[in-house]
Amino acid sequence: MSKKNQNPALLFEGSDWDFDILKSTYDAIEDIALNELKLDVYANQVEVITSEQMLDAYSSIGMPLMYHHWSFGKRFVRDDVMYRKGYQGLAYEIVINSNPCISYIMEENGMVMQALVMAHAAFGHNHFFKNNYLFKQWTDAEGILDYLQFAKRYIAQCEDRFGFDAVERIIDAAHALMDQGVNRYSHPEKPDWQQEAQRDRDRARYEDETYNDLWRTLPQAGTDAEDADETRRRLRAEERRAKLGLPEENLLYFLEKNAPGLGNWEREIVRIVRNIGQYFYPQKQTKVMNEGCACYVHYHIMNALYDRGQITEGAMMEFIDYHSRVVFQADFDDRRYSGFNPYALGFAMMQDIHRICVDPTDEDRHWFPDMAGNNRPYDTLKDAWAHYRDESFILQYLSPKLMRDMKMFMIDDAASSPHLEVAAIHDDAGYRKVRRTLARMHDISVREPDLQVVDVDLNGNRQLIIQHTQHDGIRLEKSEAEMTLGYIGRLWGYGVTLQAVDNESGEILHEMHYQPDDSQVA
Repeated sequence: MSKKNQNPALLFEGSDWDFDILKSTYDAIEDIALNELKLDVYANQVEVITSEQMLDAYSSIGMPLMYHHWSFGKRFVRDDVMYRKGYQGLAYEIVINSNPCISYIMEENGMVMQALVMAHAAFGHNHFFKNNYLFKQWTDAEGILDYLQFAKRYIAQCEDRFGFDAVERIIDAAHALMDQGVNRYSHPEKPDWQQEAQRDRDRARYEDETYNDLWRTLPQAGTDAEDADETRRRLRAEERRAKLGLPEENLLYFLEKNAPGLGNWEREIVRIVRNIGQYFYPQKQTKVMNEGCACYVHYHIMNALYDRGQITEGAMMEFIDYHSRVVFQADFDDRRYSGFNPYALGFAMMQDIHRICVDPTDEDRHWFPDMAGNNRPYDTLKDAWAHYRDESFILQYLSPKLMRDMKMFMIDDAASSPHLEVAAIHDDAGYRKVRRTLARMHDISVREPDLQVVDVDLNGNRQLIIQHTQHDGIRLEKSEAEMTLGYIGRLWGYGVTLQAVDNESGEILHEMHYQPDDSQVA
């Protein structure tokens, strides 16, 4: 498959590879990552897969084990057709936040790409997964694969017992609400994945301990009007909300615990989807940092291999071509522009931090007195990778030089104004405003709607009240809001009201209603 290298110092020549070449190249990359960059990583598991297997991994959100759902197959067919017709390429790699850290490389790739992927995923992403505070707080890399195996087996058993359509109905609704199934403002207890399988056997007992309080608040059949009125007077609104822990931002959690019509197995499926959503939540908050870290690591490692004489000039040129495509940033007036490429922004910021540490300007010393000229770029970067997410990282580390280099400016697009206004540019007056605005764009609380359960009419028709707090006058898109309301109603089993509330005045701006009897939203 490959020819013996003419130069024994070279790890490989040309694009051909075999497993011996992969192993020796991995060992060289590992030496640089651990002994020069001093990265702290999980044990690595590098797997060679085909393009079809890569597409399959795409479709199941990049996980090696996953339960069946029609949306995964739909995604696979779409991506497969686009790939075969040449309308889209495939990702260079997929990496899984687990211990061991699993990195997929495609067998169709040449050796330069294999080296790039191993440096990028097996060491760049791996280090970030293991050390960033969000991943350490929210995810359990030790147990996620065992939990996915449990989830796949449990849902398959539910399909056999209750029917495919019944299971799909619950998964459809839970998937639609997955983004609203995490705790943004209060940190939940990190799940112990190894104990999750036990929940299947303990679910009935757990339900008795958890749900009886809710049902004791409901009027019993045969209760006369006076008793009902007394119950209503006794359970004042404040007490009712406090009893249910309202307001509650985690919609899936509330529905799992309190939906009157869900069976035990349905609650467990909702919990599975909620736990998987929680697992991916840190990745949504660290896209710029995670990809920037991985790009910085692979760039440094590949250059180090070239400096050591372990790869050829041709291999280096091929790497530069791949790398340049990954970190390409289109200008604002380019038809390809769709916002900031997280790879480009992240890599540029990592390189800029390195520059400030070793070769600062007077401007850098003014803006970053604690790190300018400290000559410890690796330590500085690793500290940032460990303690920040995208929003705070940009707010702390985006420099005036980088704003100038990337030609950043801010557009004020007020709905009340007929014109766009250039509110800030990359100059002394605009640096901080541009930086604050860019950081806010990466704040997940701004990007995703703020929906919270605020009340439940348990004494009457069990109407569920959900409020959407509008920021900057931004309303929910009507058709998506209607679909979301329908999915909530499917799990709740009774009527649901969605109220839009102004974040400043608290005024209810408008309402939408869902009634399960006729499945109508008004």
